[in-house]
Amino acid sequence: MSAIAAPYHIVLQRKNQVLLSFLKIRAVVNGREIYPLPDSRPVVIPVQANHPRIVITDGYHITAPLKLVYKDLPVYCFKVVCAVSDGQLLGGFGALAILYLSGFYSGIMALKVFSFIPVIYLLAFYYLNRKEFIRLIPVTN
Repeated sequence: MSAIAAPYHIVLQRKNQVLLSFLKIRAVVNGREIYPLPDSRPVVIPVQANHPRIVITDGYHITAPLKLVYKDLPVYCFKVVCAVSDGQLLGGFGALAILYLSGFYSGIMALKVFSFIPVIYLLAFYYLNRKEFIRLIPVTN
C-alpha cells in the first residue's frame, strides 16, 4: 500500500514521556494493519477507505476503538500520551522519598509504610486501568 496513492492519512506521534518510553506502542488500523510508533518520529499511516477504525496498544493496555470519518480534510493527526504525566511520576517519587526519609530519620514506622502509597497507586493504575492508561489526543494544528 503506497502512502502517496492513499486518499486518506492518519498521523500519529508519541509524546515524549517516561512511562511511554518503556512500552512498545503500536497502532492497529481496521484490526489488520499494525504500525509501530517510534519514540521521536511521527508515523504517517495511509488509509485507502473512509471510516477506518484505529486502536493504540502496547500488548496489555488498549484504547477504545476510534472510528474516523473523513469529511473536510483527508488527514487526522493524533498524539499518543500516557495518563500518568511526568510531573505526576516525579511528584510520586518525591513523596515517596520525603516520607521514607522522614520515617527513616525519625524512626516512625508509619511514615515508612505510607511512603509506598505512590508506588501502590502507580501499579494499581498501570494494571487495573487498561483502557485509560494510553490515550489518543487529537492535534488541532
